[in-house]
Amino acid sequence: PCGAEGWAQAAVPPGAAFVAAASYRGPGNNDTRSNKALPILLWWSGSLFPHFPGDTERIDCPRGSCLVTRSRRVARHRRTKALIFYGTDFRAYEAPLPRLPHQTWALFHEESPMNNYLLSHPPGIRLFNYTATFRRESDYPLTLQWLPGVGYLRGPAVPLAEKDAWRREGYAPVLYLQSHCDVPSDRDRYVRELMRYIQVDSYGKCLHNRELPSERLRDTSTATTEDSEFMTFIARYKFHLALENAICDDYMTEKLWRPMHLGAVPVYRGSPAVRDWMPNNLSIILIDDFDSPQELAKYLDFLDKNGEEYMKYLEYKNIGGIKNQLLLESLERREWGVNDMTLPNYLNGFECFVCDRENIRVKEEQEHKKSRGKIPAPRPRIAQFKHMGCPMPTPGFGSAEDLSGGDSWKEMWLQDYWQSLDQGEALTAMIHRNESHQGRFWDYMHEIFLKRTRQH
Repeated sequence: PCGAEGWAQAAVPPGAAFVAAASYRGPGNNDTRSNKALPILLWWSGSLFPHFPGDTERIDCPRGSCLVTRSRRVARHRRTKALIFYGTDFRAYEAPLPRLPHQTWALFHEESPMNNYLLSHPPGIRLFNYTATFRRESDYPLTLQWLPGVGYLRGPAVPLAEKDAWRREGYAPVLYLQSHCDVPSDRDRYVRELMRYIQVDSYGKCLHNRELPSERLRDTSTATTEDSEFMTFIARYKFHLALENAICDDYMTEKLWRPMHLGAVPVYRGSPAVRDWMPNNLSIILIDDFDSPQELAKYLDFLDKNGEEYMKYLEYKNIGGIKNQLLLESLERREWGVNDMTLPNYLNGFECFVCDRENIRVKEEQEHKKSRGKIPAPRPRIAQFKHMGCPMPTPGFGSAEDLSGGDSWKEMWLQDYWQSLDQGEALTAMIHRNESHQGRFWDYMHEIFLKRTRQH
């Protein structure tokens, strides 16, 4: 293939300006190489490419520059050093084969583990060299991606007197607002049981038992955009059932942070490590602290009737109320912003993280070659299980053994979880055997299936 500038220009439609300007220098970078000497990073998931409007861009990162592109025509180029994949779109049966020894694979996955359970198993995550996931242990953690900043937590709460007046009008103490049903965390099964012991107003499609007061509020786009009328409505509730769609350490979404912002105490099930990130020791109620939905209902009823005890859960909103140093330091330290145009977004941040690592690797390889083996070659970096590893889904209430054979949750999610393990093993075997034909993936899956049945 021709030099990078050549192919990059060829990838741009006629008449369009070529965006990878050779003269541009980013701050704190004295990389004087021309575009055709730079390592290339290929966004294999092109829809995520964080540069507009072109297909190719020069990026100037703290340690050096790279050329980034979404043009797959450079997939086998010797200067294409890294492929960046989006976890939700990564499918074992579509992975680029054969895997080239001079290329690293980088994973960006900030979404729910349910979107791709392949990544929760060691054979799946170990396909990657660099990771940006919601887990704090990943190379480039995205843990607090749903929390815009400390100020967001300090948003004022609706006064208790107003919440009590709302209760007297017949509204429940507890709000449930969910339209994505049948998820791995099986949250509806838990909430259905809880509803037997305490009044819950459920406005979404799941367990729907009450209508929102206006057509405008019923529009699902209103609910997802922090619309002020909608936020005012849900802020009047004392408790907000905040159950993530899947369970994994550090997987925390707006389901947790939004009620905290509004001052509706979250009744939470999600990240088992959620306490590590809370503003103080008393700001959320953890479902898993209670032996049963009945016990939880009793406690919520107690807080509903005892305003002074209830208000302790909102003390983090007072001046000096946020005492958690890990939370404060992590928000302070992160280099990307959430809904903040003054800071880079995490896609550009991870891209530079990979670019810097690849520039270091290129340099180490050159030194190894020059020294004729006296200086060791750089050791391949491999992602660890804890960069993503999420547990097997379990029922929202009761145990898997108690569920009937035809239970849809059991059939869907347990099967998906274990089949993902087989897919990771199949792709790993294909890479080890230098397989180049994607179509053989299902033969490998069949081989694994036979091996497993023989073992049983």
